[in-house]
Amino acid sequence: MAEILALVEARLRTALGEPDARAAVTFLGTDRIEVLRFIDGDIVRYATLGMSAQPMSDPTAVVADPLKGPRAELVLSVRAGLADTDQVLRKLAVLAASPQVEGLVVAPGASLDVGEPLWPGAPFTSVLVAESGGLVEDLELDAHLEPVRFLPLLPMTPNEAAWKRVRGAQELQEKWLSQGTDLRDPLRHSVILD
Repeated sequence: MAEILALVEARLRTALGEPDARAAVTFLGTDRIEVLRFIDGDIVRYATLGMSAQPMSDPTAVVADPLKGPRAELVLSVRAGLADTDQVLRKLAVLAASPQVEGLVVAPGASLDVGEPLWPGAPFTSVLVAESGGLVEDLELDAHLEPVRFLPLLPMTPNEAAWKRVRGAQELQEKWLSQGTDLRDPLRHSVILD
């Protein structure tokens, strides 16, 4: 586990630079989850470290396989200085612990809801999990282990989350794209939904 997390942190540093801050959260019955903060000009990126220590397993499985299953970390990018986005640290740790706590398999297209604003004044209570491989490349592990995927999180307003449940992740992403939505704006309004 420690070896995997060292490789994950090295990959994050290679892709995003040196973290300027980190916080750790431990929930009862789970491994420690850290959240690293990276500053890149006017963009702040938050990345979890610890979610990939254990593979995510099918919640219907009788016994979780300690080796097989997808592994992931979460990455959130927002514009700096517009809101107190550092308050998202605990919520990201909660989302990163959800595979251990709730038996979730976090995958692209999924919605994750924290039930409260992601940070003070945020119009978002949930995120859409996007495809990996863009900002941080997947990390290949030993042949018998699945790679660690670095999954971007895209904040959603409650209206967008409801629309996504009905129409799907792909249609919501197309709606964002067609309206030129700045998904990094921590205070943006919901897109126009029809």
